[in-house]
Amino acid sequence: MYSTRIRRAAVAVAAAAVLPIALTACSDSGDKDTKAADSTPSAKASTSDDAMKANEPFGPACSSVPKSGAGSFDGMAKDPVATAASNNPDLSTLVTAVKKAGLVDTLNNAKNLTVFAPTNDAFAKIPQADLDKVLNDKAQLTKILTYHVVGQKLKPQQLENGSFETLEKSKLTTAGSGTEYKVNDTSNVVCGNVPTANATVYIVDTVLMPKS
Repeated sequence: MYSTRIRRAAVAVAAAAVLPIALTACSDSGDKDTKAADSTPSAKASTSDDAMKANEPFGPACSSVPKSGAGSFDGMAKDPVATAASNNPDLSTLVTAVKKAGLVDTLNNAKNLTVFAPTNDAFAKIPQADLDKVLNDKAQLTKILTYHVVGQKLKPQQLENGSFETLEKSKLTTAGSGTEYKVNDTSNVVCGNVPTANATVYIVDTVLMPKS
């Protein structure tokens, strides 16, 4: 009788000792499962966010692009490149030059272009007399404008250390990383990776001049 009581007491003590350990193990396993479940969606969301940012326009001048309408990023994406540029108020001098050179249809009808588009301020760096002379010389104007166009769509990563043949037939170079890029070591990309229906546009702060 006495020995039976001792055995029962021993079993009770063993059970009391094992139960907290088992509960702790279950709790740890649950926490791990919860953490794993929590980390998976957030990791996917982070990857998705990074992918979206990689495809978005970037650069300080992007803030001046209209938020809505034909001149907005969404609006420009629906139109071919010459038409899209005509809806952006910062590219009005470029559009005038494209019209004078008779390149509107050429640019609008082409496929998979990259256009390095000088802003109005970029053209303003050229002395007015020189600019007027170029605008009235169709052959020279065409040479300069087609030097700003590459016959393929370029992603930002391709600009990190690039050399590309232009429609003018000579090459331009690009360098940089992240959201900061230069063309020919002289012209800064101030709003890059802008989509249009048939081209990717990189807006630049200096007019590019052919090397030949």
